[in-house]
Amino acid sequence: MSESVFATRDIVDIALDSEISAVFNRCFGADYRTCLVGGADEPLYQPGRCLAEKHQIVYRHDYPRSALHEAAHWCIAGSSRRLQVDYGYWYQPDGRDQQAQRLFEQVEARPQAIEWFFCQAVGLAFQVSIDNLSGEPVDAFPFRLAVWQQARRFLAEGLPPRAQVFYLALREHFRGEGANTMDFDLRSLVL
Repeated sequence: MSESVFATRDIVDIALDSEISAVFNRCFGADYRTCLVGGADEPLYQPGRCLAEKHQIVYRHDYPRSALHEAAHWCIAGSSRRLQVDYGYWYQPDGRDQQAQRLFEQVEARPQAIEWFFCQAVGLAFQVSIDNLSGEPVDAFPFRLAVWQQARRFLAEGLPPRAQVFYLALREHFRGEGANTMDFDLRSLVL
């Protein structure tokens, strides 16, 4: 690709990511004292150190998908988890063996299914992320299937409350009030 195509994509991503952050911050900034911000080399959830300081969900650089993914994690973290750095979860970076990869996948199916809803609301393509490019090779199908099954449960039972609020706000912002259905094609998650 030419340099100008990359520059155009970067400008679009930055504008989109800023809009996503603005929607999140309108939904949760006041009531939950939490803001979504980009620009980091690695994502991180940092709780405020005092009542006057906001909690921050920091996502990678200015990537819209990273913003949506990190917001999904926040939307399912309980109140005690939201008081801990990175919600108190372990994270082993890229390069995991198969056992560590399976542990990663067990905690990632739910937020990635929520991220899929957020991508649908924004109009972004979603792709399941194995997040282990330099690790041992694994069969990605079981994880894609787990994300698909979780998305189906959410379609049947509804999203968790904060995820629902953010999903609806994203859908209204990016699609307008006419986008009232959840008639998603789930095949993209397993193909």
